[in-house]
Amino acid sequence: MSNETRVRDDIARLSKSLYDRGFSVGSAGNISAALEDGLLITPTNSCLGFLDPGRIAKLDRDGRHLSGDKPSKEIFLHRAFYETRPETGAVVHLHSTFATALSCLTDVDPDDCIPPLTPYVVMRVGAVKLVPYVRPGDEKSGDLIRELRGKYAAVLLANHGPVVTGKDIASAVYAAEELEETAKLLVLLRGAPTRMLTAGQVDELKAVFASY
Repeated sequence: MSNETRVRDDIARLSKSLYDRGFSVGSAGNISAALEDGLLITPTNSCLGFLDPGRIAKLDRDGRHLSGDKPSKEIFLHRAFYETRPETGAVVHLHSTFATALSCLTDVDPDDCIPPLTPYVVMRVGAVKLVPYVRPGDEKSGDLIRELRGKYAAVLLANHGPVVTGKDIASAVYAAEELEETAKLLVLLRGAPTRMLTAGQVDELKAVFASY
């Protein structure tokens, strides 16, 4: 089995897992993964629960569509992460309920949308930046990601949802799941006295688990 075939199968398998557990509904969300000669991305208007690995779109390094169905309209968003974070091996964009809910609130910290509530959100996601709203599929989304200069592995698109990167498809999916579960906790705890991790505890996690 070639590496590209394996990545195609991984995208379809993990996408179905996300869909089956309610992290994505209808045709919402898109996932991409880097290849040596380009990238793969889920097709536009496709359902993450019913992907055909062979129809996943393939683009070359310059963004030209080589094969498969028409790529997601959010391709500009994905390419911007690969360009600014060379270690990125995959990008996951979901409309998951609780992370999207946070992206609609006016009182979240735009530089740290997901505060350090648990050690795993620090280890697997890191700081999350709020990116201003643009129409889905607008090329400006890529410009907004490039302006971050690779500083953030994950962002919340205002009134839209989360985008999470990882070193490979599994890492990106797991980080997206961790972000959504932490967002759920934050929504459930709103208005209640809440203990966050201290700066020292966060620094310790970053030092010990730097590979994340």
